Amino acid sequence: METPKRLFDFIDLMAEHRSIANAVNSKVNGKWVGLSTKETKEQGDRCSAGLLSLGVNAGDKIAIISSTNRTEWVLADFGMSQIGAINIPIYPTISAEDYAYILNHAEATYCFVSDKEVLDKLSAVESQCPKLKGVFSFDKIKGRDQFKTLLSKKPTKEQTNEISARKAAIKAEDLATIIYTSGTTGKPKGVMLSHNNIVSNVIASQERLPLEYGEAKSLSFLPLCHIYERMLLYLYFYSGTKIYFAESLETIGENLKEVNPSVMTAVPRLLEKLYDKIYARGAELSGIKQKLFYWAVDLGLRYEPYGQNGWWYEAQLKLARKLIFSKWKEALGGNLDLIASGSAALQPRLARVFTAAGMTVAEGYGLTETSPVISVNDMRNGQMRIGSVGPIISGVEVKIAEDGEILCKGPNVMMGYYKDQEKTNEVLKDGYFHTGDIGVIDADGFLKITDRKKEMFKTSGGKYIAPQVIENAMKQSIFIDQIMVVGEGQKFPAALIQPNFETVEAWAAKQGISLTKNEVWSENKKIHEKIFDEVNQINKRFGQWEKVKEIRITDDVWSVEEGHLTPTMKLKRKSVKEKYQTLFNSIYDL
Repeated sequence: METPKRLFDFIDLMAEHRSIANAVNSKVNGKWVGLSTKETKEQGDRCSAGLLSLGVNAGDKIAIISSTNRTEWVLADFGMSQIGAINIPIYPTISAEDYAYILNHAEATYCFVSDKEVLDKLSAVESQCPKLKGVFSFDKIKGRDQFKTLLSKKPTKEQTNEISARKAAIKAEDLATIIYTSGTTGKPKGVMLSHNNIVSNVIASQERLPLEYGEAKSLSFLPLCHIYERMLLYLYFYSGTKIYFAESLETIGENLKEVNPSVMTAVPRLLEKLYDKIYARGAELSGIKQKLFYWAVDLGLRYEPYGQNGWWYEAQLKLARKLIFSKWKEALGGNLDLIASGSAALQPRLARVFTAAGMTVAEGYGLTETSPVISVNDMRNGQMRIGSVGPIISGVEVKIAEDGEILCKGPNVMMGYYKDQEKTNEVLKDGYFHTGDIGVIDADGFLKITDRKKEMFKTSGGKYIAPQVIENAMKQSIFIDQIMVVGEGQKFPAALIQPNFETVEAWAAKQGISLTKNEVWSENKKIHEKIFDEVNQINKRFGQWEKVKEIRITDDVWSVEEGHLTPTMKLKRKSVKEKYQTLFNSIYDL
């Protein structure tokens, strides 16, 4: 079988040579409904025919806005890509104004939406998008065109010939998709990725994921509008991994038990929440059960791969897996062997404890602009080092600039930013993409990320502060859910903190502290003292100039919807500071 060169080849070639049953699965009316690889191709061909009947030309832009991952997303992507249309995936959680901006900037002619909630949001700005000819809904919505109607007829002979001609004309270096990055400031930038950008990344990344063809199962729930999950979608087709789309974030626990996946992707935020939930359950135990639980956790937090801790540690770990960690794994479906973590920095303790529990966390690194993977850990062949983002993938070159910035060159590097040559020139220089991240490559070739170049700041004393390093360390406290280190141009670093409300509530109850629903937690002196004590314990790891000297606690949950976080769960620093400007001012008496 030939090697895929264009995105649609992953389904096309697999359907022809290595089709598997239940390749793509979604829950419909409470039951899992699957399509084989061949059926996926057939339905995709119908989508292509439907788009041709609408007059869609090669180069036309078609948007997808879906609140969940689902089979229709795959069919739409395949259907448009093989006739040369450009997929414009849009995060459902961004504002309606940003919907309009992206649709107009991309000049999208059609848009697929998942459900009424997304449609209502789009409808509010639809009249502001003059190029938009039509909107099709995945769900059945009265008075609206359905995506299903595009699949209602088999391609005619003329359409089949047209599809074949369009496919033959598409080159590997042609534009395949424009992904608008959410960013932490300003308007979204449209990252142009070619077929080869993504295909090369799939093939190189697949070398690092041990998946058994036709046997492995994945649970997919990270948004397909993000290149990380989307690249892995193609990888799953390429490796014969059965894809199950989770119904929603709320049903992940239930879906894990139903599907029993062997692999899933995660962002650090999800792993943090899973760990906190497991730890909270352990705290509810008593007597010998609780002692065994804490013993196993402490053991897991000291984990090093390849038996580096010695035979006695390995013997204890074997016992801990049998008595305690097996229950963790059972709660996540029972077969989960591999968790691919990306999108943001992972706390090493999480990689240690989940891997110790028999669920290897393979942390990787990349950006939308690099399709996305630059490096990734792999437990096989000694290519795993906790605290690093792994060795560089094949075909990609990385060097560290004099100021510590990570520079990347390779077939995965984007074509540029759509309609923005100036910003493209800022990041693509001398053949290298300038990532904006600071890092080092150790003697064994493992890449470590130390901070974001643009997020580092100086105090008024001229000392550099790397906020991500401090924040990642502070979040090891179970009392701290979110934290943002501040202090640019000020005398000392401080922090705005969203506490872990469940943990604080449980602690307060044990202390005999009564917390009413209407109480402003940020003004509770004992809560402030407890969290600041946690901060000071972690402060001991840092130099005097890096220590967080003051904190302010917020009373609300930091979320994507409220503008604290990007859709990939990164801090929107400017937005957070603006929201809590009064708290910030109180720290420095401004």
